[in-house]
Amino acid sequence: MRRVSIFGATGSIGQNTIDLIGRDPDAYDVVALTGGQNITQLAEDARRLRADVAVTADEARLDELRAALAGTDVEAAAGAEAIAEAAARPADWVMSAIVGAAGLRPGLVALEQGATLALANKESLVTAGALIMDTAATSDGQILPVDSEHSAVFQGLVGEDMSAVERIIITASGGAFRDWALEDMAKATPEQASSHPNWNMGQRITIDSASMFNKALEVIETKEFFKCSHEMIEVLVHPESLVHALVGFNDGALMAHVGPPDMRHAIGYALHYPERRKLPVARLDLAKIGALHFRDPDLHRYPALRLAHEVLAMGGHAGAVFNAAKEVALDGFIDHRIGFLQMAEVVEEVLERLSGSQCLKNAEMTLDTVTETDHLARKTALEVIKEQNR
Repeated sequence: MRRVSIFGATGSIGQNTIDLIGRDPDAYDVVALTGGQNITQLAEDARRLRADVAVTADEARLDELRAALAGTDVEAAAGAEAIAEAAARPADWVMSAIVGAAGLRPGLVALEQGATLALANKESLVTAGALIMDTAATSDGQILPVDSEHSAVFQGLVGEDMSAVERIIITASGGAFRDWALEDMAKATPEQASSHPNWNMGQRITIDSASMFNKALEVIETKEFFKCSHEMIEVLVHPESLVHALVGFNDGALMAHVGPPDMRHAIGYALHYPERRKLPVARLDLAKIGALHFRDPDLHRYPALRLAHEVLAMGGHAGAVFNAAKEVALDGFIDHRIGFLQMAEVVEEVLERLSGSQCLKNAEMTLDTVTETDHLARKTALEVIKEQNR
């Protein structure tokens, strides 16, 4: 029986993971489930899967979680330290699906125990790619990508030599505003940006998709995970979201991964790796689909993609600055303090202001230096937003 933990269990990735595990519950021993504000869902899943511990990130909700788990053997805990302690519990396979920089520490702790980390938390590789990859290498842990794009690239490279790869192409749906005029995007509301045409995701990820910040993070992830140069990484807008990525080889061949827009495929591949097992996802009828469409992204509409390549050229802790500034800018947009297109302006200004800082250039990458950089970037982003609102 495999011991599994799910960090970010109440989000869309976590719920899809639970769906797969719940179809064969006798095959899994659920160690830990963690969540945020959705205490009802967290407790319900912990009860059903008979988890050892359920943890909410919100310390103020601990009593509520304890009450929801009353009469069970499931331990209740709360707060960042409790999440880290849950990650230290022995597990064979750990889903890392906490949204934001908060997912970095539990992922590192799980890797240090030698676990296989199914990585859906983009920020881990963006903010601390070298640290997390080195931790996996030195602790006999393993990282398997769960983003649909990186899972697609990973699958396309099975049995291949990375030295034969010329290009890696990841696709983007274009999000809620892919056909909007730029002047309309400038006036877009958080509610409009929160509706994705192809995927069912949380609000923050859906807005990141509309701004292409989500894809910018994935560009950085691609470089860190596959250890390729950023010049090799391309992005194509693909409205159907059926081709998730393509790998181009030195003989001119392109290996494409095609599948339905269902995250259970990438999750299931990581869950059962190196085997392929039957999954409850739709089977595509290509004749009925008829055509697939691709176009280059307009960098005037999506400056986040340009910034991602600039971050990779900068190196060091630039990824941590980029991610922290992006998270603060996203908060500002959701709270109606800045406009949709201003998010990229905030991130670019923060990168410019911190480009010469010792924090950014620090060659040593540890959890402490990443955290220090994160805090500085958040503080700077708040200052930029405040200045914009004067």
